[in-house]
Amino acid sequence: MTKLSDIDLQVMWNRLIAVVEEQAQVLLRTAFSAIVREAGDLSAGVFDRDGNMLAQAVTGTPGHVNSMAESVKHFIRTFPVETMREGDIYITNDPWMGTGHLNDFVLTTPAFHKGKLVALFSCTSHLMDIGGIGFGPDATDVFMEGLYIPLLKLADNGKLNETLMAMIRANTRLPIDTEGDVYSLAACNDVGCERLSAMMTEFGLDDLDVLSKHILSRSRAAVLDAIAAMPQGSWSNTMTVDGYDEPVVLAATVTVSKTGIHVDFAGTGPASRRGINVPLAYTTAYTVFGLACIVGKDIPNNAGSLAPLTVSAPEDSIVNALKPKPVASRHVIGQMLPDVVFGALRQAIPERVPAEGTSCLWNLNVRGQTEDAGLGNYGFTMAVTSNGGTGARPLKDGLSATAYPSGVKGTPVEIAESITPLIFWRKEFRTDSGGAGKTRGGLGQVIEVGSRIGKPFDLLAAYDRIDHPPRGRDGGKDGAAGAVALKSGVKLKGKGFQLIPPDDRLVVMTPGGGGIGAPTARDKAAVEKDLSEGLISKAGAKVYGG
Repeated sequence: MTKLSDIDLQVMWNRLIAVVEEQAQVLLRTAFSAIVREAGDLSAGVFDRDGNMLAQAVTGTPGHVNSMAESVKHFIRTFPVETMREGDIYITNDPWMGTGHLNDFVLTTPAFHKGKLVALFSCTSHLMDIGGIGFGPDATDVFMEGLYIPLLKLADNGKLNETLMAMIRANTRLPIDTEGDVYSLAACNDVGCERLSAMMTEFGLDDLDVLSKHILSRSRAAVLDAIAAMPQGSWSNTMTVDGYDEPVVLAATVTVSKTGIHVDFAGTGPASRRGINVPLAYTTAYTVFGLACIVGKDIPNNAGSLAPLTVSAPEDSIVNALKPKPVASRHVIGQMLPDVVFGALRQAIPERVPAEGTSCLWNLNVRGQTEDAGLGNYGFTMAVTSNGGTGARPLKDGLSATAYPSGVKGTPVEIAESITPLIFWRKEFRTDSGGAGKTRGGLGQVIEVGSRIGKPFDLLAAYDRIDHPPRGRDGGKDGAAGAVALKSGVKLKGKGFQLIPPDDRLVVMTPGGGGIGAPTARDKAAVEKDLSEGLISKAGAKVYGG
């Protein structure tokens, strides 16, 4: 093959991104878990033989993608590439070697071209039930949280590990869905392998060595160029969130230098007794994503672009919890970390950084009995994804009912009602919940749900920003605090297992994002528009000077 030009390599790079996006779409369209197929709680990517991520699918979440990037290196260490054969598939849900909790299965498959191993495809998706106490923060160690799969072979030279599959089926309340999700993950990687081989045939490639070097070196250089344009120095920030039994302090020092950006979480509170702890890989995943949103946001995400962004945290702090700490609801703290980093960067580049938002997902993790018990599953278990408002941006309002930083979509009510015995009576924007400011915070939402079969159901609550709502900045107001209650007026806890009576309804009010700038400086036409659309009330308009 002749020497590849930069144009050739760029075309191939773009094609590689298209390959992994098709890989992700296969997972999206074949998954059994609604949180995957409806909300996109997944990741997909391709890696070189050294375990460097070359491309990730646009579809997916940062927590999955950037922690999955480390998982592949663990697989290679345990199963060296020299021993891999066509038809091998590797699996784990180890929170410290995977994506942070047991509900996420990571599958990695070696890709062969003309009989030679040329790459590895990896993918992750969230499975709704893997046994144990269930998808909530109540456990006191990881062993209570469900089935723990170390780094194993799911398939060996094309032969499925039937013993492992039997163990998986036997340790879930949803054996049909869980088995289907495993096959969906495997199929997703298989399609990636097929499309990569076809691409290499089309371009006359025998390996990905030259393309890998190009992708990683160009991406790293682009991020370093973006960092060079920033002020250099160190800035610190703290943020207090609700925690489980007591508030948690999250502290970060961000240091910008010519060689990269380092975030140190020294000063952050200790690990919790409950399942809101975060393994370091997940902490790193969301921290570097937050940095990437500000620095080089248009640069593709891969091992090269991630290399200049580094993270450290004290051992057994809540953002570097060690085994066997419980970690099922690690997203509650982990998804707060971009806001913590933004608070430090705000001191250096305020014109590029938003106010605090809801950050962590406000999912309705529900579980209970169904009318028909003969469908192969034991009742129903579902995470109805829902979100609050994001923080105001320096030049734009925040986004309403939008998941940032996770990026997952909200579960359609019609889907939730079709696969659970629940009925949603309300799902609407929460008036006046966005923090007032020159630019307004995004709105939260009000969700009201009850049983339609006269049976109680469980809420496995994992919410935050109830006691410590998103903060506004530069004169902007705080977003509205979240709240969880029964329609009868009984206040519920923000975290933990709770029973919703069959004759009552669950009411969830998600937080709003913080505002930026004095509300009186807001454009009057924008205030009138908000008022006419019901985003603010007449009483709420008074803070704007109306």
